[in-house]
Amino acid sequence: MELIQPLIDGIFIALEPINLAMVILGVLIGLFVGAMPGLGSVNGVAILLPVTFLVPPTAAIIFLAAIYYGAMYGGAISSVMLGIPGASTAVATTFDGRPMALKGEADRALVAAAVASFVGGTISVILFTLFAPPLAEFALKFGPPEEFALMVLAFATFVGLGGSDISKTIFSTLLGLVLATVGLDIVSGQPRLIFFDLPGFYHGINFLVLAIGIYGIGEILWTLEISQGRVMVSKVEMSIKRMLDAFRSLKVTVKSTLAGSLIGYFMGILPAAGATPGSLVAYGMAKSFSKDPESFGSGNINGVTAPESANNAASTGSLLPMLTLGIPGSPTTAILLGGMIIWGLRPGPLLFENNPEFVWGLIGSLYIANVFAMLINLAFVPVFIAVLKLPFTILAPVIFVLCVTGGYAPEQSMHDVWLILLFGVMGYLLRKLNYPVAPMVLAIVLGPLAERSLRQSLLGSQGDMLIFVERPLSAVFLLLGLALFVYPIVQMARHKKRQGGPAGEG
Repeated sequence: MELIQPLIDGIFIALEPINLAMVILGVLIGLFVGAMPGLGSVNGVAILLPVTFLVPPTAAIIFLAAIYYGAMYGGAISSVMLGIPGASTAVATTFDGRPMALKGEADRALVAAAVASFVGGTISVILFTLFAPPLAEFALKFGPPEEFALMVLAFATFVGLGGSDISKTIFSTLLGLVLATVGLDIVSGQPRLIFFDLPGFYHGINFLVLAIGIYGIGEILWTLEISQGRVMVSKVEMSIKRMLDAFRSLKVTVKSTLAGSLIGYFMGILPAAGATPGSLVAYGMAKSFSKDPESFGSGNINGVTAPESANNAASTGSLLPMLTLGIPGSPTTAILLGGMIIWGLRPGPLLFENNPEFVWGLIGSLYIANVFAMLINLAFVPVFIAVLKLPFTILAPVIFVLCVTGGYAPEQSMHDVWLILLFGVMGYLLRKLNYPVAPMVLAIVLGPLAERSLRQSLLGSQGDMLIFVERPLSAVFLLLGLALFVYPIVQMARHKKRQGGPAGEG
């Protein structure tokens, strides 16, 4: 009961004209930033940080947090419409969101993404409100061994991502891990896998470069092949009846949305994890425990709701260690932390006591930003559908330009642009040979995180591998990872046995 009054005060603070204006403006900017490949919440918040010095600190943090929130919603737009993830947090949404769009169900995918994001955001804000101090203390128990075990758990979900051919899934994952090691060694600083001694490889291979190449350029090449010279137009309609049907169809997504919200929030409060691993684990879990896992990757609506609820829940979760401990839970919250220090605030346990109007104003704004982000997203669905109705001969050049600019923007390097084209051809060839590309893309995201925590653990234990099983939390995650690895294999074996049973008896 003692939380209700500060929460009500916080909502009233967030509803003050200047703060409400910051919420709406931040959400709009965030939706655009999230939908544009190569931008993402980190760049959006960093670019607009200087603007916040024109307003009070409470309005400033509300504005930047709204951009962060809006960007999580916006990532699904380009994933569904163009098949290009706006940021790493939206890559899992591409797996089923894009196939739904190609089948003429883009409206269902966009509505599902918006509603799942709203549910994930709401659940995470409620958990944030109720359990901030104990959850922050729990997150502190995570050292490098627990972080590595958590990454193993994430990798274990990959087995279910590649369909029935597990050997191809493992090959794709290993290829992604090899690409993740390109650059400088994180401990010794020695160059690794610098192909042809090109200087551009010294900073490693950016995840967005690989994702944009495979899902953007690769998709263009694949569509050009299957079109065989015909002018292709997406068969998608838009009406109020279809929108209402899209809402009704969300009944089947309740479990995946709730599970994704909880997984995402838990991953968000851990500084080593965040929204990207959270969305990937949520997607893998949804597929592994689905009654129809074969439909994932070809347009299963649960493949949209699970990662979307997870990445929005994780974005709120990552604010918790920043506010309560002064530890950023993601790259974006690291920028927010810097802004708070510049504004004269001191993140940590005393922030709730010394600056309650700031903290509760931020929490109140998250509830409001969540509502506005969903409403704005749903309002723009007809506009997104209208874009999809354009012939592919018009869309393809637009997608190509977005791919090139999105790949060039982060490092402003032509080296990355050439890599995008190379990965586009590679993605096209892998698709023709029926190799799953999702595990490779995910491995290049999680590979550096896993390597860092593994090497920190082994340095701390002087090379003793038992450190991963001697620590209770680490051992639990490893066991869960093993179970998730084995479960899809057992399921496939039982499925094949049932199919082959009658034939064998005959």
